[in-house]
Amino acid sequence: MKNLLSKLTLIALVCSTSLVFTSCEEETDGAETTNPINKSIVQIASDDANFSILVEALVKADLVTALEAEGPYTVFAPTNDALEALFTKLGVSGINDLSAEALAPILLYHVVGGDIRAANLTNGYVTTMSTSTPDNMGSSVLVNIDNGVMLNSASSVTTADLVGTNGVIHVIDEVIIPPSIVDLALSNDNFSILVEALLKADLVDALNGDGPFTVFAPTNAAFEALFQDLMVDGIADLSAEALTPILLYHVVADNVNSSEVATGMVPTLNTDAELDIKVSNMGVMVDDVASVVVVDVQGSNGVIHAIDRVVLP
Repeated sequence: MKNLLSKLTLIALVCSTSLVFTSCEEETDGAETTNPINKSIVQIASDDANFSILVEALVKADLVTALEAEGPYTVFAPTNDALEALFTKLGVSGINDLSAEALAPILLYHVVGGDIRAANLTNGYVTTMSTSTPDNMGSSVLVNIDNGVMLNSASSVTTADLVGTNGVIHVIDEVIIPPSIVDLALSNDNFSILVEALLKADLVDALNGDGPFTVFAPTNAAFEALFQDLMVDGIADLSAEALTPILLYHVVADNVNSSEVATGMVPTLNTDAELDIKVSNMGVMVDDVASVVVVDVQGSNGVIHAIDRVVLP
């Protein structure tokens, strides 16, 4: 598989990783900005009682030295209340009940390389430093700025731009967990019809498995076009038996990132059909019908590349 998909990168295909996404030129509504002098981002957190559990977690996961390095880093820092809510969700009493190995990928999922201020946050995906993924690729987090700043449609930035000597902290009200490819789809409204289809075809558990998987994921607009072609109103008019071979035709049993995609026939989880991938200086086409419009949305068990048409076996 990797030999087949091994040549031309898709990076130039799109403006990195946005589905709906426009740039932002204004700061987060209601965000406060402070500028500590000569304090690293770890020191800022250590001096704030609201981050005492976060600091305890960083110490246990042996990440303090790393985050005191030159960087720069952007840290989406959960408060004590956010971490207490995580403990309740996990059924544990505190940091002592979590191992360093369990904490590290969660904590690193809140860290992005570079100094990204509130004014420069945009709708789209950013790559974190959490690499507990196939091929050690950085896990993706979805940023949405339409109503304040949201991460993975769950966690809100409550205070922005706590600026340190080696980066910036944005305070958040909920811990975000490295997602599977299903979690990534669930958190993005542009994949809501895909999720509905996966549920009806009873494929969610399979795609939450170990994988790895590569999903050529049709957007909602792609599904709407399919419904018009089939002269149906929506997923409700399609049976699970009809949906299953179509959905499996969009899944490859490997973690194939954009730098590994090349022209060729690609086996899918629909064992009766292979995808026809064509790479050119115009981008990537699937079955001469669908264009890849977003690349490298990386989850814990695979990667998503969004496409603008549903492809049929």
